[in-house]
Amino acid sequence: MNYCIIGAARSGFAAAKLASRLGHNVFLTEAAPKEKFADIIPELKKINCRYEFGGNSFSALNNCDSVIISPGVPPGAPILQKARALNLPIISELEFAASYIENPIAAITGTNGKTTTCSLLHFILQQSGKKSILAGNVGFPLSDYVGNITPDTYIVLEVSSYQLEFIDKFRPDIAVILNITPDHISYHGSMENYINAKFKISKNQTAADFLITNADDLELTSHKDIYEKIKSKKLHFSSSPIDWGIYTEGDSMIYVEQQKKEEIMKLGNLALPGAHNRYNSMAAAVVAKVWQLRNENIRDSLMQFQGVEHRLEFVTSINGVDYINDSKATNINATWFALDSYSRPIIWIAGGLGDNNDYSLLDSLVEKNVEAIITIGKEEDAIFEHYYSKKKCYKAGILERAIEIAIDIAKAGEIVLFTPACKSFDQFLNFEHRGETFKKIVLEASFSKKLH
Repeated sequence: MNYCIIGAARSGFAAAKLASRLGHNVFLTEAAPKEKFADIIPELKKINCRYEFGGNSFSALNNCDSVIISPGVPPGAPILQKARALNLPIISELEFAASYIENPIAAITGTNGKTTTCSLLHFILQQSGKKSILAGNVGFPLSDYVGNITPDTYIVLEVSSYQLEFIDKFRPDIAVILNITPDHISYHGSMENYINAKFKISKNQTAADFLITNADDLELTSHKDIYEKIKSKKLHFSSSPIDWGIYTEGDSMIYVEQQKKEEIMKLGNLALPGAHNRYNSMAAAVVAKVWQLRNENIRDSLMQFQGVEHRLEFVTSINGVDYINDSKATNINATWFALDSYSRPIIWIAGGLGDNNDYSLLDSLVEKNVEAIITIGKEEDAIFEHYYSKKKCYKAGILERAIEIAIDIAKAGEIVLFTPACKSFDQFLNFEHRGETFKKIVLEASFSKKLH
């Protein structure tokens, strides 16, 4: 088989290595200059993978039988349009890797909460004595694990809409859709396309498989036309009673199946704060129940789990003020949950690259919970203009200056919450780079304060 792989980032590189290892002929094409990928070029030569950098030439498709696409490549890229014109099959790295794996797979998608829910489920499996790997949009690409895991290993996949856009036969044993709110519209072209991409996670499921959805999410519940065509068994998680799945009742998390009803744990014992993490915990617990893990292991894991990096991550305290890194909040919905997670007054650092952001959706929480707002990045003016007449607002431009302002104005007992509500690509490589930068600056400031 002759494969053309578009995109040399982590997933594309992993697919190139796997395809070469399986004996296929591979050509890797990348639009970015080769200087960005100097570290992988020796490996590409070692596996006899042909490649080009600095542009996607149509000649890359010569003698090609199938195209494998890395998640960051936009659907409208000219080389993809050419591939369609040539009637070439186009699949994602996820699809390619999954076709070589027979292990049980739980694939989790949603606008927000994917990483936390996947990490929770991975933790529950490990605490239950099961072998588990975390892959896909978090951890390592699935291609890296093909042939390197034992048959009794459970696979927990974080799956983005980018990855789901180009699937054909991908079929997880358990599919989870956490929520759907406007995001990545510029990539998918419309909200409808974005929703359809999310639902593709269940496209190939049969009556032997399971689909788990949030019964309280309006976008999910309003698309009954899509939902009713899905063949898998349907479970839910919710804040209200349901027929099959997990819901909350009073201070309890309850599992119900037919006539069986049992308490999993008390909500007050959940380790992670916030209403959104209650939903993430319920979603992970439903998957664990489908995989027949014990209630005690589920409960103990949810009581112990300490969260993921860049998601409501405590960094340090300076003069009685807690600094929280929520760089993973790349959209309005994620920031809504962050602002709703604390009872103490918040100094909110926000901004970055917008995606048709509607900040009015945050107004009620800002009015109730936020003392001051510090703005950065390309959305600096938009956020400032929206809130300056309602709250104390400061333009900082860059993150370092924002933290300096926060240190000056924050009072003991308050929280400095970096929850951008925006993408990171205006000033940073990705949200991880942005979060690491925030932590580095805050910790250096803390050290400096201690010296004085």
